[in-house]
Amino acid sequence: MDPVCLLTHPSTKARSETLGQRFREVRQQTHALAAPLSDEDCQLQSMPDCSPVKWHLAHTTWFFETFVLSRFDTGWQPFHPQYRMLFNSYYNAVGARHPRPQRGLLSRPPLADIWRYREAVDAAMLALIGRLAGSDSAFEELVELGLNHEQQHQELILTDIKHALSMNPIKPAYASDARSNAVATIALNWLDYDGGRTRLGHDSHDVFAFDNEGPAHEVLLQPFSLANRLVTQGEYLAFMQDGGYERPDLWLSLGWDRVCAEHWQAPLYWERDDDTWQVFTLHGLQPLDPDAPVTHVSYFEADAYARWAGARLPREAEWEHAARQLRAVAGDDCRLAAHANMLEQRHLSALAARAPSSTAPRLLQLYGDAWEWTCSPYEAYPGFTPPPGAVGEYNGKFMCNQYVLRGGSFATPASHIRATYRNFFPPEARWQFSGIRLARDIC
Repeated sequence: MDPVCLLTHPSTKARSETLGQRFREVRQQTHALAAPLSDEDCQLQSMPDCSPVKWHLAHTTWFFETFVLSRFDTGWQPFHPQYRMLFNSYYNAVGARHPRPQRGLLSRPPLADIWRYREAVDAAMLALIGRLAGSDSAFEELVELGLNHEQQHQELILTDIKHALSMNPIKPAYASDARSNAVATIALNWLDYDGGRTRLGHDSHDVFAFDNEGPAHEVLLQPFSLANRLVTQGEYLAFMQDGGYERPDLWLSLGWDRVCAEHWQAPLYWERDDDTWQVFTLHGLQPLDPDAPVTHVSYFEADAYARWAGARLPREAEWEHAARQLRAVAGDDCRLAAHANMLEQRHLSALAARAPSSTAPRLLQLYGDAWEWTCSPYEAYPGFTPPPGAVGEYNGKFMCNQYVLRGGSFATPASHIRATYRNFFPPEARWQFSGIRLARDIC
């Protein structure tokens, strides 16, 4: 079995119908995320780390054409011979690539051609699913990988267009105003964990998992505590007012270098108007909500805040150990922003913590609000082996100079929310919906 995917297989007909329906739903959701945008919006690339929405639409289609149709459909002819190079992201085994920082220069092909590209590939994929689902496990696994890959790009569509729109001085909104989130402030408390031997990583064959989530293995934890909720914007503002960006003693050396070189004074998207702070969101410029989680902070900023607060960031094994102890991934525990109706719910920002229905101490905001930086470097688990071929480049080759984030943000597809899911970014990255949960040792 291809180690990228870990799946079980129901009956042949059910698998074909289920896979076909899931394919339609994922592809339609990508369409829905692009729907509020103009053609000009979809062309924007505001920095090398972000990609135009048009490119995301094309690349996710390229994935199915390159890895599925070209392999399993003997009658498939490339939609356009140059698309193989234009929309390749980082798969060196596939061939040449257009430089990532120049994706925004691709005014041709126009967006209309990309929509036609998606339609052609969708029709061929659905026909192929009808023929092969239930009879070829390798095919099913690649389709499932492609769908999860597209869902990751759905999240990137939101992070990337937010950055692009923030560059516009009129601060346009991606979506209409968010609904009110007025709640009582939840006090920050600590939950203690005994430590000991625990299981880390994905070990089930019943659901999809990316290859970097396994193999499952045992780790030894020392006793530790986790904060019951995420750090708020109001708490982070107190760090700033206490000279947080002016005190080198709080910062890692590389982080301090970045503060000085880029003149950081606040999280990304914070703007000061006299003594008032506003925050640019997907709903446009909004007043700072002191109870909402702080987001768009780098690892360096998260680490500096934790030092200032007399704490540290969690290790990813600690985070997963605590997450596994939550029996339900629903309701008070995460308030997932289900991707299929996210726009209707208008949950396009991280929400303030809400009091749990139970009076027992529990972790809040563990899933579905903001990605949580850990202090763990992104590296392979013991026994990890990338799968052969180009798909082996999916995760493994990035295991260098990155840190792990856990939990998922409001923009993360609900089906990706699980205790083992590992996100990773370089420590200076700030355009992701990344926040802070504090940890500390129990001596």
